[in-house]
Amino acid sequence: MILTASLRACLVALLLSGASLPAAQAAAPASAAALASPDNPAAHPAFTVQVVGKGQPMLLIPGLTCPGAVWNETVAHYQKQYQCHVVSLAGFGGTPALPNTQQFLQQVRDQLLAYIKTQKLTRPVVVGHSLGGFMGLWLSTTQPDSVGPLVIVDSLPFLAAIQNPSLTAEQAKPMAENMRQQMSQGKMQQAMARQTSASMMTDTARISQATHWSMASAPATVAQAYYDLMTTDLRSEVARIQQPTLVLGAWAAYKAYGSTKEGTKAVFEQQYAKLPQHRIEMSEAGKHFLMWDDTQWFFAQTDAFLKQHSLAKK
Repeated sequence: MILTASLRACLVALLLSGASLPAAQAAAPASAAALASPDNPAAHPAFTVQVVGKGQPMLLIPGLTCPGAVWNETVAHYQKQYQCHVVSLAGFGGTPALPNTQQFLQQVRDQLLAYIKTQKLTRPVVVGHSLGGFMGLWLSTTQPDSVGPLVIVDSLPFLAAIQNPSLTAEQAKPMAENMRQQMSQGKMQQAMARQTSASMMTDTARISQATHWSMASAPATVAQAYYDLMTTDLRSEVARIQQPTLVLGAWAAYKAYGSTKEGTKAVFEQQYAKLPQHRIEMSEAGKHFLMWDDTQWFFAQTDAFLKQHSLAKK
């Protein structure tokens, strides 16, 4: 399948969409469980963590511009079996931004790996959406023994190559740099932010929430994160991943542009071809935020995968 220019615009837009619950609902649905050892927030300025529940550790990483509260329903679903470590990246969704965003995603990666070690999290399940899914892959390719099973929600090892499989990270840099400069100049206009959000999810209340959190994100941080995503190619690196991986993909939002379920899945299969233990499942109707748009399907897929591969105790 050859993706149209219009579809590419939609896929770029999905990277720019931020979403979460309203501030009044941002608190986790249960009190935080004690960490294995006291956390030191100063050791990971690139993100904050809220810990909820008990059981096997689960690390939940949101997408671009999303604070960790995007996982509230997921945490409510899993907190009786898992100790959920819910990540919010600096500068996303109204959280304070870092003064230095250079190599932002690498900072996040390295600090997350250090957090896993210092908190003595034994091979945590990693659930990541969009940017968070990419980060889950990057954690595992960098230190394969550090994390457990991966649940990747609508993300790819190299987002820039979604149209052109032969594209290299070096070739992607000029376009990515141009986008970084444009995006860092100021916040997205509200009308455009809402239109972008509407392409990512169906519920009107969610769209409003998404628009709010998108507008609250720091432009320089979003721009750098976008640049990092578009210039980091993990397609060969995923061969190092030892964990079983569930990839959940979306296509229905792009049907009007000629997208098909089979064609979109083929793009996913091509990018994940070198990942040893993976399964790709495509939602029939959900847009990019599958945990919101196709919730029951998302939980059914993830529950079955974790039951097969997780050490969580009932």
